[in-house]
Amino acid sequence: MLHLDCLPAEQGFLGDENRHLSGLDSARAVVVPCPLEASVCYGAGTARGPQAILEASHQVETWDEELGVDLGDSPGIATLEALEVRGSISEVQERLTRTLGSLLDRGAFPLILGGEHSLTPGAVRAASQRFPGLTVLQIDAHADLRDGYQGHADSHASAMRRCLDDPSLRVVGVGIRSMSAAEACFAAQNPDRVRHFLARGRRWTAREVLAAVSGPVYLSVDLDGLDCSLLPATGTPEPGGLFWEETLDLLRALFQERKVVAADLVELAPIPGQPASDYLAARLASKILAYALHSA
Repeated sequence: MLHLDCLPAEQGFLGDENRHLSGLDSARAVVVPCPLEASVCYGAGTARGPQAILEASHQVETWDEELGVDLGDSPGIATLEALEVRGSISEVQERLTRTLGSLLDRGAFPLILGGEHSLTPGAVRAASQRFPGLTVLQIDAHADLRDGYQGHADSHASAMRRCLDDPSLRVVGVGIRSMSAAEACFAAQNPDRVRHFLARGRRWTAREVLAAVSGPVYLSVDLDGLDCSLLPATGTPEPGGLFWEETLDLLRALFQERKVVAADLVELAPIPGQPASDYLAARLASKILAYALHSA
């Protein structure tokens, strides 16, 4: 089994409040920082995202008022040392495939903190190898269906297209409100593999989204899927996105009614002196972990 090194509890997710962590082998969830920044095309800063989320998480209360549980009382949420991101995007994806595969084989729930969205295909590959019939539920402002962008076949703008290189996968996108004509054409030509619930108009419910999601699920949350009035610290902000409560309504229903096997939270580009976005990302990460550990 792959050797993995963890951060001390005080440096990891939730910090000292994660008081019952006794090591990787006993952890039911594992946070994986992946500070990848290789194909950003507008605002920069995703390399600083994972550390900003970890630091902000030390201010998050471990008591979840919705579920009535304390994340600090669980068997523990381990945090790995940051993944090595030198080399090509495909090399980073391969490292992530091996890392996530090892965690899934241990029976842990992995939550990856990005970094740019181009990391997702590597993580999805590990999940798909172990959970046939996987669906990727994508919360995002952008379709990410380009077959390449600015010379990168593995661009963050191609994350879902690279996932779909696996013919067994489906992608369900929620909050989408920006795509190219070629992406719209690709989605229209592949209705059995791509389903979008657009942000504009909000004519859908969480139940309708779940009806489109079959089999085990990999959850990929691009933070620009949220409205930029809530979270401006992302490289490609788009108005008209999801708000806090409707995001939680969807995630709560997802974890209650489907088997979610892994997740990522990507594209935070911290703004110096403006910690609200960092904290929102950390709070959302804590909700994902709470649902993963306590919704079954």
